[in-house]
Amino acid sequence: MTAHSTAFAELLQRAADPDQLRWEELRPGVEFHALYGRPGQGPSAALLRYAPGATVPEHRHTDYEHILVLQGSQRDGNGHYSAGTLLVSPPGSQHAVTSEAGCVVLAIWSGPINFEVTGD
Repeated sequence: MTAHSTAFAELLQRAADPDQLRWEELRPGVEFHALYGRPGQGPSAALLRYAPGATVPEHRHTDYEHILVLQGSQRDGNGHYSAGTLLVSPPGSQHAVTSEAGCVVLAIWSGPINFEVTGD
């Protein structure tokens, strides 16, 4: 793999026209465009595109997750987040995410995500 960098301005330009990107299914109703790594499996970053009504089930973060909402909005048990919001989920935190109207976010993960969450 060849190393390269992506400027934030370039990333915003890509996100402004998401239909021009190559998307892969992450979960039903949620697609990703990888920037590096594989979402949820270790250090990685991706654009995520949620269809209206799409959800990501309850999951626990083994390391930091950073989410920058670029378009639309999403919500979890802690609140509603519109475009421009930066969310930081620390190690050990857990949540489920939904987007009623759909959204595009930049997601950066420092480590894997655990979807085998049991009630604590």
